[in-house]
Amino acid sequence: MEFELIADGLRFPEAPVVMDDGSVIVVEIEQGRITRCWPGGRKEVIAAPGGGPNGLAFGPDGKLYCCNNGGFHYLESNGYLAPHGIASDYSGGRIERIDIETGAVEILYKSGDHGITLRGPNDIMFDAHGGFWFTDHGKVDYEKRCHDIVGIFYAKADGSFVEEVIFPSYNPNGIGLSPDGKKLYAAETYTCRLTQFNIVAPGKVDDAAGPGGPGIPLYRPAGYKFFDSLAMEANGNICVATIGECGISVVSPEGELVEFVATDDIFTTNIAFGGDDMRDAYLTLSGSGRLVKTRWARPGLKLQY
Repeated sequence: MEFELIADGLRFPEAPVVMDDGSVIVVEIEQGRITRCWPGGRKEVIAAPGGGPNGLAFGPDGKLYCCNNGGFHYLESNGYLAPHGIASDYSGGRIERIDIETGAVEILYKSGDHGITLRGPNDIMFDAHGGFWFTDHGKVDYEKRCHDIVGIFYAKADGSFVEEVIFPSYNPNGIGLSPDGKKLYAAETYTCRLTQFNIVAPGKVDDAAGPGGPGIPLYRPAGYKFFDSLAMEANGNICVATIGECGISVVSPEGELVEFVATDDIFTTNIAFGGDDMRDAYLTLSGSGRLVKTRWARPGLKLQY
């Protein structure tokens, strides 16, 4: 597969949001900023929330909702940038709402609100009811030799409600909804496991779906691989960014590997779809700081907003 370079020189880009004018908004996690990229390489910083802006999605009010992980420590070697544990200036996990016209950043939810604990919010997906699901990937503290035990949350966009729906989940990262909104999918990074949850009401999942709790294990590959973010195809396939083997694993709703699309960056972290036919695929190659575009074999699922 051939890839067109949209932008480079980005500092660990993730969470591509495809705009109608052909530009793409990404986070630069290492720099704590949100950047709009145009074909040809032009870039513009549109907000600087600090910490570690991670997942992005537009909400019903036309504003961006951002999962902010509070910051990572980074290592740079052989031309690749990589997160490595919690930042020394970790500023706390939170959900932010951002006005892309003014750059104003508002904290919508933070740890302690509604009795929740947020350590490293990571990825976000809005549903048809105007609420959103998000994962908390947690933090690794190498000095203290500890790793957070975290979960998956549901929240309302107006700031009135947030709840931890699924606990525990082991370093959940990517999250997505089936085309009919009845299935929730989450990808765990270090376990490299894709799990399905049955949604029974807005923000609720069937807690008796599997023998080990609410989730049904759907797919787990062999080899030295880790899962990152994910996006949905219109036919229900789940496209999971795969670290280590470098690329995108396309998994059917039945848990079968449909195909693997290889890239050249070990930290291939995100995929998003756009274009008139939803077959323009944008990938973040985070280690080398690139945003690239390719034509996908099947159309992606249109997002709610």
